[in-house]
Amino acid sequence: MRLIGPVLLVWVLWRFGDADALVATFAGASLWPLIAAVLLDAGVVHAKLVRWRSLLGACRIELTVAGAYKAYLPSLFLALVTPGRVGDVVRIQYLKRDHGVRYADGLAVSVVDRLCDVYVLLAFVSLGIVHLTSSLSAPLALTAWIAVAGVAAAPLFFFLPGVAQPAANWLYSRLSRGEAPEGLTVFFDALRNQLGVALLVPLLATVGAFLINYVQAWLVAAAFGMALSFADVVAVVAISSLLSLLPISVSGVGVREAFLALVFPAAFGLSETLGIAFGLGVFSVIYLPALAVGFVAWQAWPPSG
Repeated sequence: MRLIGPVLLVWVLWRFGDADALVATFAGASLWPLIAAVLLDAGVVHAKLVRWRSLLGACRIELTVAGAYKAYLPSLFLALVTPGRVGDVVRIQYLKRDHGVRYADGLAVSVVDRLCDVYVLLAFVSLGIVHLTSSLSAPLALTAWIAVAGVAAAPLFFFLPGVAQPAANWLYSRLSRGEAPEGLTVFFDALRNQLGVALLVPLLATVGAFLINYVQAWLVAAAFGMALSFADVVAVVAISSLLSLLPISVSGVGVREAFLALVFPAAFGLSETLGIAFGLGVFSVIYLPALAVGFVAWQAWPPSG
């Protein structure tokens, strides 16, 4: 199913792209903004590491910065190249192997870590929809708001007091015909430990990571000579990131370019080809460097080592 995204990219290039214009856009790009954008990847990774260590600390799990990087970077590689959230699973495995952290605690931290991304992204998506209101048709805007509401509401089940844990216990007993294991209690206790004031640092770190990503995307637009404001960039990148959550692609490839090819003419009066170039540029400066660093870390600190 993850191949749908790359196939979609091929179709978008065939249907909307101008190969000569696309090559000319990349060939004529200013180099220094792209280099600056790539270097900012380090800030994104560190902000997410600060978030992860803070969430672990709320569960009384202390990791040094070096130890956290050793677990985080290899999982980053897998998260970018595999379906689902395999990277999160591997990160839990590193915690268990190197630091004796229980799987239930590691899973709870990974869930809240992921939810920080989701809810901060939804906030930026909401701002983006408002910013692009005049460029979106009424049905498309309504669909976007419904998507935001649906994505925001679904994870709240985990935190319903007196509902989530009994429901999980009942489901486990029905499927296994036995009593729910202690791990479920540990998992829900760890979830609750991360709420309240403990979420302040993780949320601020998440906002910082997203803002750095948007600066990177704005630098890509500047390198390509696109007169987009920072608000324009935040709007289209945030919405394309939400669409990239669909389980049909790896790192949003194809989905992002299809959306940008459609929105660039309507919102900014720019060609579909420039929208595709912008999407490919964002992928190149945000995802490929992280993939390369994660691969090196994966070779240096394999989970079975």
